[in-house]
Amino acid sequence: MDTYFGTRVADPYRWLEDVDSPQTRAWVSAEGKLTRSYLKAIPQRRAIRARLQQLFNYERLGVPFRAGARYFYFRNSGLQNQAVLYMAASPTATGRVFLDPNRLSKDGTIALGSTSFTLDGTYVAYSTRSAGSDWETWHVRMVPSGKQLPDTLLWSKFGSASWASDDSGFYYERYAAPQKDVLKATFKNHKIYFHRLGTAQSADLLVYQRIDHPDWIVGGSVTEDGRYLVITTGDASPNNRLWVRDLKEQSGAVRGLFTKNDAQWSFVGNDGPRFYIETNKNAPRNKLIAIDVRRPDVWRTVVAQRPDALQAVSYLAHRFVATYSHDVHSVVTIFDLDGRHVNDLRLPAIGTVAGFGGYQSDRKTFYTFTGYTRPPTGYEYDVISGGNRLIRSPKVNFDPAKFTTEEAFYSSSDGTRIPIFLSYKKGVHRDGSAPALLYGYGGFDISIDPFFSVAAIDWMEMGGVFAVANIRGGSEYGETWHEAGMLNRKQNVFNDFVAAARYLIDRKWTSTARLAINGGSNGGLLVGAVEMQHPELFGACIPEVGVMDMLRFQKFTIGYAWTGDYGSADASLGQFKTLYAYSPYHNIKDGKAYPPTLILTADHDDRVFPAHSFKFAAALQRAQAGPAPILLRVEHDAGHGGGTPTSKAIEETADKYAFLVRNLRFKPRVSP
Repeated sequence: MDTYFGTRVADPYRWLEDVDSPQTRAWVSAEGKLTRSYLKAIPQRRAIRARLQQLFNYERLGVPFRAGARYFYFRNSGLQNQAVLYMAASPTATGRVFLDPNRLSKDGTIALGSTSFTLDGTYVAYSTRSAGSDWETWHVRMVPSGKQLPDTLLWSKFGSASWASDDSGFYYERYAAPQKDVLKATFKNHKIYFHRLGTAQSADLLVYQRIDHPDWIVGGSVTEDGRYLVITTGDASPNNRLWVRDLKEQSGAVRGLFTKNDAQWSFVGNDGPRFYIETNKNAPRNKLIAIDVRRPDVWRTVVAQRPDALQAVSYLAHRFVATYSHDVHSVVTIFDLDGRHVNDLRLPAIGTVAGFGGYQSDRKTFYTFTGYTRPPTGYEYDVISGGNRLIRSPKVNFDPAKFTTEEAFYSSSDGTRIPIFLSYKKGVHRDGSAPALLYGYGGFDISIDPFFSVAAIDWMEMGGVFAVANIRGGSEYGETWHEAGMLNRKQNVFNDFVAAARYLIDRKWTSTARLAINGGSNGGLLVGAVEMQHPELFGACIPEVGVMDMLRFQKFTIGYAWTGDYGSADASLGQFKTLYAYSPYHNIKDGKAYPPTLILTADHDDRVFPAHSFKFAAALQRAQAGPAPILLRVEHDAGHGGGTPTSKAIEETADKYAFLVRNLRFKPRVSP
């Protein structure tokens, strides 16, 4: 029993936080046996899995990028567990294998994390992640020969690598080596180091730390001209600070550019001391500014805030390639150095673009375009001429012409207009009989833009509607949209999602008995919270790797960094009351009938501690008064989702859809 500001709160499943105890291991094992026996008994699962394997078996090609004189791209031939990095002589040439993570483990559980090439393309630093963990190990390889160097750097997390201009070494971020509880413990005092090639990690030079702010996450990147190290610092707030170190100065002094933590600042590029920075300072939908780092107190607006939210800016060929979100689909506009409109990139349909990387001198760049029924397609774009050409188009084992996506808008409980995307196979009946899978996230300034998923295609083939609600808490409409779903306004997020469910039911897209909800991480919290608040509204619920104990999340892993969005039960009476009111684990009511629920987590999730899902599952099973199943699925040798092998993704999706087929009580339209 805990006491928060005079309120006593029970925590009967605290013992499940000791994930390595014999008692917890035995409980998890028993839960696994129960879940496997239930799912394997569903006759449709075999056909669902077979069709998923067919759909996953298509060539996936990433857009190329240049490092020195060579080009690189990621490719998955179809059912490979991890994408392979290829090297080629040109952006459209067929390359040869450069890095294949599938050779690092038999089961595909070692994945590539980040890569960083030297400016001349001589070396690459790359990280690997094991069993889905956020922990990264850095390695170095010579590019022309492919020779592996002995340099190995441990205990990096939430970081990157950035090379010095002379190729002597690179800057990276890491924590001190953990002493115990690698999965559960909180980690603080993030630091930037410089690693010189050919030396031991113990000899790395400490470049930047903030012992006065142990909760800060720090990052460093070298400008393309090699002159400056740009340092970002962030805490639980959505804002960050920006610092700079002139690498030609012997003193190594770090000077503040924007240090008040009153906005977000993102470095875009530079012309010598003139820095271009994207910010939401006095511009909640973001703008682009220019400053002289020698006089950072004076800056000018280059591209002013516009009606749409600015999501990303690239600096290429003395042009700015700006990607905006217009009602949650991409719009790309080109500006000159003075912020004058130059051109617009015409996109083939409503969807999402990503890419536009390259050296600042490049006039040609590469991007992908995708949508809910459009596989990612690669293009080359000439920033100066506006020339745009298709370079890569995947062939997936389905006919896109048989599917469609439409965007609609509905009103939340307070009248706020919320976008929702509806994707389905043509011919779906609007009589309430179709199964629908409603997905959402709603937090941390993250926009859920249209994306392609063969798993969603499989759901549509079975006759289902795939719906994505762009609820508050994300960045779809800028920082104002984010702020409307954080802290004591978090209930707006849940209200928006509930309103989406009612919209689908009222418009006869589906019915309560055929409506399932799904989300992961913060989206898992979303599903858990609305299930507790409106159990009568849903036919099934699938929360994945969710934050379910809102009174203790800050005590595990990186949870303290989420208090900017959530608040903390330890901080104030007001924040405790807000969190206690919607915490999924604490709002389970004994003797209440809850809908069929499949709770997903992973044994190596070191971002959202798996005990969140353990405790939620145990409490919900105890409380359940109705006949619906409450099941826990724990993936082994996996983490929060990043780097999940293809084989595991197929099995997990087959389990989810089999669960929905049985509990939504529908017959799949397509039986491969």
